[in-house]
Amino acid sequence: MIDSIFTALPDSFVPGVVEEPLVYYFSLGATKKTVRVDAQSCSVEDGRTVDEADCVCKTDETFFVSIWNDGYRPSMGDFLSGKIKSNNPTALQLFLQAFGKQ
Repeated sequence: MIDSIFTALPDSFVPGVVEEPLVYYFSLGATKKTVRVDAQSCSVEDGRTVDEADCVCKTDETFFVSIWNDGYRPSMGDFLSGKIKSNNPTALQLFLQAFGKQ
C-alpha cells in the first residue's frame, strides 16, 4: 500500500504549487523515501538520499495512509504526543497541497 502511494506521486503532482525546490524525507516504519519537488516536477528515491532534508516526516505506515487516503489531518496533539514528528509541519501541509490533498 505505502509503496503504491509513493510510486503514484509523480503522476499526481500539481505543478505550480511549490515555488522553490524542497526535499522531503519520510521515515514510515520500515519504509524510507526521499521526495524531491520543485515548481514543475516530483521525483521519488528509495531510502535517505540526502544528509539534510528541508522537511522530515516520521510516523508509522498506518498513520501516513490515513493522512493520504482518508483525509485525516494531524492535530497539534498528534505532534505533541509523537504520533507524527516533523522538523517543518508547514512544509508537510505544502506537500499535501502539491498532490491535490487539501
